Order: sequence, then structure tokens, then C-alpha cells
Amino acid sequence: MKVVVIGGGPAGMMAAITASQNGNQVTIVEKMQSLGRKLLITGKGRCNITSSLDMDEFIKNTPGNGMFLYSCYKQFTNQDIISFLKEQGLEVKEERGNRIFPVTDKSLDVLKCFTNKIKELNIEIKYNTSVKKIIVEENKVTGVKTNKGELKADKVILATGGKSYPLTGSTGDGYELAKELGHTVTKIKPSLVPLEIHDKNLCKELQGLSLRNINIQIKDIEKNKNIYEDFGEMLFTHFGVSGPTILSSSAHLVRYKDIEEKMRKRKIILTIDFKPALTEERLDNRILRDFDAQKNKQFKNSLDALLPQKLIPIIIEKSEINPNKKVNEVTKEERKKLVQMLKKFEIEIQKFRPIEEAIITSGGINIKEINPKTMESKIIKGLYFAGEIIDVDSYTGGFNLQIAYSTGYVAGLS
Repeated sequence: MKVVVIGGGPAGMMAAITASQNGNQVTIVEKMQSLGRKLLITGKGRCNITSSLDMDEFIKNTPGNGMFLYSCYKQFTNQDIISFLKEQGLEVKEERGNRIFPVTDKSLDVLKCFTNKIKELNIEIKYNTSVKKIIVEENKVTGVKTNKGELKADKVILATGGKSYPLTGSTGDGYELAKELGHTVTKIKPSLVPLEIHDKNLCKELQGLSLRNINIQIKDIEKNKNIYEDFGEMLFTHFGVSGPTILSSSAHLVRYKDIEEKMRKRKIILTIDFKPALTEERLDNRILRDFDAQKNKQFKNSLDALLPQKLIPIIIEKSEINPNKKVNEVTKEERKKLVQMLKKFEIEIQKFRPIEEAIITSGGINIKEINPKTMESKIIKGLYFAGEIIDVDSYTGGFNLQIAYSTGYVAGLS
């Protein structure tokens, strides 16, 4: 059989490799001049390959239609991708949060495992080639029309990615190809995306501050409802907040009813607990000990051991304690307010950053129109889907790349 894979990202490469290993004649059509450009920037250039969690946990970490992936995850697991990389000579390591990385800390080495295997299998690659149309006769795929001519195909695997990071080639053109054939595309939104906040002065003051071991909670104050809670790292930026906990929160927020309107109305509040390991009572005792050790110091100079330098002026200002007051003059009530602020520092969320800055896309080809056991279209025979183009998405931690490998493998196998 002749198989054409549209898109040379991780899903497309895995689909092409699997289809070729099963005796098919495979061609990858890639509109960029190289494969795997988005793979290169994952994990800040280190490539968070997958997670070491059980595959059932992958579904729990996929708020976007996780159960749809059940069959794919059974057919190609995290252990399968690790084995594939090891067969190509690349060892992996596990880091905090069950994250799996290459031992070399280079995403290029992961990409080389794919490209070397593609070369070994003599898979044809047509670079700088964009597909204009998928050719269908009598409800069955027969080929593709590109900017450089037509290619015959018994099977077409659409793996063009979503709309995030357009410079890597993910510009959403796969959605249009599918729509032309009668498929529906659910609403496209940014996911795993930084958040803007209303207080621009806070951004200016705290830009670049990275926090570890903090607890975040995002709440709809209108409904008095917790939307998301997490522990880990976050980062203040020139526009708001980012980092792993914030990015994962966006995957929940994007699905929350009327979220954009609620953000505009300042009804969505991010609460940070800077000291989650300490109860309010223990934190108060800690502050008392610090104050006791620096009796003659002014309040403004007494928090160095407790907080990052950049955060201190903000905390002092919001605590409304006279910065020039000696620490032994700080009252119990003032201390109580300080403790509460450190445990419940509130920030109003304004909006999501643009989809171009999102790590992944939420939304895509409607899963009701795809056979979950084969990744074949229920509408057009011989048309398959793989990767981010499908309406499935996960949190950070290697889960989204595993979606790409697993759906790519199944699409290539079927």
C-alpha cells in the first residue's frame, strides 16, 4: 500500500515509521525544510519525552477527551517510546514529577532517533511541500494534491499539528483539509498557555521571579468555586504568570464556562501560598523567630531569610506595615495579616496569552468522527488522524508528546 503522511512532527514521524515497518511504501509530506521542528523546542530544548506514570494516569492527566486515547495507550505505551529510543542508542533519565528526558538533555538527540530510523527505512520525504487537497473518490482516499503536483495514496495520515507555535509549521491548515472532507473541528483555543494579569505594576516589579515549591489555587469568586489547584513552580513575566503550574491550570481554565467573560469581570482569582509546608501558626512562629534574631532591624530589612529579594517590597507594601518600624514593634495583628498574605497572595487573572504562544492547541478534529481503535475517519475510508490535530490535550509533563507517539503508531499500524 502507498501511504502518505501529511506532517513531519512526532506524530507524523511515528506514523511513517510504523507504516513502513508494516510493509507499506511511505512518503512524508512536510511543508517546512526539516522534520520535527516543534519537537526541538519541547521541554525548553531538552525534550520532555514522556512520563513514567502508569498509562491509566495519562488519561487522568488529559482533561481534553482522555478516555478516547484508551485503546491507543494500550497499543503504544511510555515504555514503548523509551524502548524505541534505546534501540536507536539514546538512554533516558527520570526527573522530578515523573518527567522523562534524554540523558544528553538535548531534544535534537531525540529527533535524530526518529530521522535516523526514517532514513534506515528509506521513507521518502518531500520537504517544502504543502498539501492543498486530499483527493477522494467514492468516499475513499486516492491521493493528495500538493503545491508540487499529485501523489497517489491508498491511505493518508493527517498529522499537521494544531495552531500553536506557527513558526514550527503548526498553522492549522490540517483543519481546513479535514473540513473539506466533511469533518467538524471543535473550537480552537490555546492550552498550556501563560496567563495575563490585571495588575501590570505587579508584572513590572516581579518580572523574572521564579518560585519553587509553592501552591496555587485558581478560583471563580462569583461562584465561590475552586477551578484548579497545584503544587510546584511558577514564574512572573512582563505580562503576568507562567511556569508549569500555571500552564497546567490553563488546560482546565480553557474548558471553564464563560471563562473569558469572568476574567474580564475580575472574577477569576489566582491565590499563591508561598509557604505551603507551614501552617499559619507555624509560619507565625517562624516570623517571630526571625524577628527575635534581628530585634533592632527595621521591618523592611527583616524578611531576607523568608522571601526572595524581589518579592519583599511587594509584600511590605501590601501588608501595610510601616516599613521603617522596628520588628519588635510589629503587633500581633500586623503579623497575622502578614502571615495571611504569605499564605493567600491574590492576583486577578485577565486573559490567556495568544494561541501562538501556547504549547498546545485545545480543540481539533471531533473525536466522535474518529475510530479510537484505529485512528481512521468514520467519514472517509483510508483517512487517518494522529497527534495534536485531534481534539485531545493534556497537562505538561510529557503527556502531549505521548499522545503524538501513541496516535501516530496506531494510525501507522492500522
